[in-house]
Amino acid sequence: MSVMERHWADQPERGSLVLMRLTAWAARNLGRRLVAPLVWAVVLYFYVFGARARRAIAEYQRRLAQSGEMPVPLPRNLPVYRQYLAFADAILDKLDVWQGKITMASLDIADPDGLHGQMGTGRGQILVGSHLGNLEICRALAERTGALKLNVLVHDKHAAQFSRLLDEAGGALRMIQVSDLDAPAMLDLAQRLDRGEWLAIAGDRIPLQGDRTTPVDFLGATALFPQGPWLLAGLLRSPVNLLFCTRHGSRYRVAMERLSDGIEWTRATRQARIAGLAQRYADRLAAHCRLAPLQWFNFYPFWKDDA
Repeated sequence: MSVMERHWADQPERGSLVLMRLTAWAARNLGRRLVAPLVWAVVLYFYVFGARARRAIAEYQRRLAQSGEMPVPLPRNLPVYRQYLAFADAILDKLDVWQGKITMASLDIADPDGLHGQMGTGRGQILVGSHLGNLEICRALAERTGALKLNVLVHDKHAAQFSRLLDEAGGALRMIQVSDLDAPAMLDLAQRLDRGEWLAIAGDRIPLQGDRTTPVDFLGATALFPQGPWLLAGLLRSPVNLLFCTRHGSRYRVAMERLSDGIEWTRATRQARIAGLAQRYADRLAAHCRLAPLQWFNFYPFWKDDA
């Protein structure tokens, strides 16, 4: 990625809050089928006038197709535009779940390590997610059922309008800025874990400073992944788990798995330990991308050799 590219978190949020509210109102009161033409028109606008994002998605799809066998192939016709449409569906899903239109009965859960049974008992843990699929489904259902208090660590300044929209939709958002994790903030996170709350953080977004990264192989080429989730887990002495939620037809597949029971390092081993964890995470993310190829929503140049 060129050093001259603006960092993803510094890009201004696109879209009008009025238009977002109109779309949310129409989806809630008219139903998704009737509001679909409006959503398609909005997505077409961003597709036509977002050349940089189009190129980034096309590059992702090219690398994905070349990286190995794909159980779910990319569509033959307009695959990049279809990924934009998948993003629009994910936004509507976020609104639907907070309004109670998506329930636990809509989920198929893969949980080989029994993580669901550990939620709400004992000390909290860390979930590392991604921008694949729709983790809002998991968070909203956890909040609505009262099964878990989940705190999401975000770079929220780049999506303030959409966060307001979720608030208005009924979402009891518990978001914590991760750009300023000083000593008081770390103490607060530790206390949340001690109270049995869980933390969720994305593992596929480069931090604002851009210096705490580690190179990994992702879909056949070198990409920079953040060190933050693994540093956080080590400092907070917490188990770290992976969480993916993707849509398959009218249902949602939630996959949870343990990545590490605890992360420990010395000054001499820290970089190697973090690099190993980041690579394991990247491998699992790639595997889930092959199962839901249109649902990875990183609309910016991602690999080191991207123009």
